Amino acid sequence: MKKLTIDPITRLEGHGKIEIFLNDNGDVERAYLQIPELRGFEEFCVGRPAEEMPRITPRICGVCPTAHHMAATKALDDLWKVEPTSAAKKIRRLMYNAFTAEDHILHFFFLGGPDFIVGPQAPAGERNILGVIGKVGLEAGGKVIEMRKRIRNVMRIIGGKPAHPTMGLPGGVSKAITEEERKEIIAAGEYAVDFCQFALGAFNDIVLKNKDYVDLIVGDVFKHRTYYMGMVDDNNKVNFYDGMIRVVDPNGKEFVKFRSQDYLNHVAEHVEPWSYMKFCFLKNIGWKGFVDGEDSGVYRVAPLARLNASDGMATPLAQEAYEKMYEVLGGKPVHNTLAFHWARLIEALFASERVLELSRDPELTSPDIVNLPTATPKEGVGVVEAPRGTLFHHYQTDEKGILTKVNLIVATGNNMAPIVMSVEKAAKALIHNGEASDGLLNMIEMGFRAYDPCMACGTHALPGDMPLEVIIRDANGNGIQRLSQGI
Repeated sequence: MKKLTIDPITRLEGHGKIEIFLNDNGDVERAYLQIPELRGFEEFCVGRPAEEMPRITPRICGVCPTAHHMAATKALDDLWKVEPTSAAKKIRRLMYNAFTAEDHILHFFFLGGPDFIVGPQAPAGERNILGVIGKVGLEAGGKVIEMRKRIRNVMRIIGGKPAHPTMGLPGGVSKAITEEERKEIIAAGEYAVDFCQFALGAFNDIVLKNKDYVDLIVGDVFKHRTYYMGMVDDNNKVNFYDGMIRVVDPNGKEFVKFRSQDYLNHVAEHVEPWSYMKFCFLKNIGWKGFVDGEDSGVYRVAPLARLNASDGMATPLAQEAYEKMYEVLGGKPVHNTLAFHWARLIEALFASERVLELSRDPELTSPDIVNLPTATPKEGVGVVEAPRGTLFHHYQTDEKGILTKVNLIVATGNNMAPIVMSVEKAAKALIHNGEASDGLLNMIEMGFRAYDPCMACGTHALPGDMPLEVIIRDANGNGIQRLSQGI
């Protein structure tokens, strides 16, 4: 049986490879997205003081550290049963929406966007940010850089630094915002809102007016009928920081709605021997394999899933964009995987509107930024919507707050089953007679790239042991000794 290997896969956070096995006719028999790396954060956090988690877990990933920082901080709130002050909540929400807007723009223009703006089968050397700038122009490229610069400065003001923030405390934040800083954040929010409208306009002009791109988006190659999960507010509108977790079925009907603390009643994880990633599924349906449909427990998270699981956006410009997407794509829910890119830009606009809205609140400068915890810790759960989807942090401690158990279910873990399904479906649809050009292989990679996966966040072995095989060979390459663990 012939094998095609894409190693390494590109334009994502972390490492992975795709193994494609062809039958005698040159068609795809199976395709696997394999994650060979392991990072055991759940294990080596045990024994640490719980209050260190907002500073430890951001090191899981240099692209989405703020998501882990905020989930860890919220888990500490729950662990010590302390409610943050009103000003602290607003500062946290401001920080988190700024991060989400910046992260979404990073992915669209640097990682996912080249497949559309430059072209899915363009030469490999052009499918990057330089190719994007060449297509949209230097002025537009400058806007991308300026938007990220301004929003990352907001993150620096609030979090201490734009990457690996240090602001989160149980019951609040470590630093108030000055009036001068608030005015700077307002200006950044105004620029971000204008930029995101520009980005959606560029998507409309470059992608939606190109029939080949639209056919690719709405076609069957990149499509799965799954359940969808996302955090919503009291009105079932998208919320990144706080709310209930809502799941809708493949027809868009609400399947379940639950509190963050009850996630283990609804989410379970499956393991396979060929990957260090775990595969999440809906516990009340069960694991039925890598298949979609109403009878399968597979679900999706991240931008498109959040929009499918919600009843809309809580800001006017984002709501208008939300309505346009569903009108163009034929109504809710949308099952087209490549539409994650469109939804990502809508969420970036929503997050930017939130930044502007929150920055105009004078309570941000209040010195009342922390409520000191007094309860004895035992167990806490913190959940946020990372740019890549729902992120769960669950801690158990002794009475002194020393961690005895840590469970992290990251966005990419929630999405991993459909990611594998998307890669295999694309491979089977695109490769025939053993022919696979560089452009076709890139289109197979588009099957995972739409999810903006972070393999570094998601590679946790269960129960924390790393399966490993070492073969010692002589000078002629003959195996003379085999050492293994966990196999």
